[in-house]
Amino acid sequence: MTTNDRNGRVFTSAKARSFSALTTLAQSALIAAIYLALTFATSFMSFQVIQLRLAEALTALPALFPSGIFGVFAGCLLANLLNPSPLGLVDIIAGSATTLAAAFLTWMMAKPLRRALASRLHEEDGTAISVEEMTGRKRGHRGKRILVSKIIALLPPVILNALVVGFYLPFLISENTPGIWLIIGTMGSIFLSQALVVYGLGLPLITALESTPWAKRIYLVGR
Repeated sequence: MTTNDRNGRVFTSAKARSFSALTTLAQSALIAAIYLALTFATSFMSFQVIQLRLAEALTALPALFPSGIFGVFAGCLLANLLNPSPLGLVDIIAGSATTLAAAFLTWMMAKPLRRALASRLHEEDGTAISVEEMTGRKRGHRGKRILVSKIIALLPPVILNALVVGFYLPFLISENTPGIWLIIGTMGSIFLSQALVVYGLGLPLITALESTPWAKRIYLVGR
């Protein structure tokens, strides 16, 4: 059973919350499986110093779905564990922990995005509280705010991976102690590749998913 408060937020019964928990777990497992499949389908460019891991597009999902936090973490952990050219415990632990931290930060930093999406949905449903909110200028402003919120929320997987993975990866792959310029170059390379994947693929992905019933259930409860 569900009820709505005066702000349109949805409150669910204990039975519904239990079902929601199972749904979240199933979504996490699906995201992890997709992450793993994408990583190994493109393994030739997923495990090098200069890498382009297309599965990192899924790190955008925590902006809308809490299931994405554990999903991308589990997917990254499994990918690092099953790496055909394993890089050791440092990569398994540090790389996966970085993905987990980035996913959690994305979820937290996307709160303004989810609020803006909920507000826009109320307008589209005819529940706006004033005529002013229905003007084109107001809608245009909200559209820009939503885009900026997405860009900001997706920064963690780009920045954290560049700093953390970019720092330790040269030490794991190089035969000799890497120089400072190799480390800086690796950080820059991962920053660019992450930005390309996260914003080039991940941003359109959450834009396509934001109007789905699954996403609406999340941001309408005010989380």
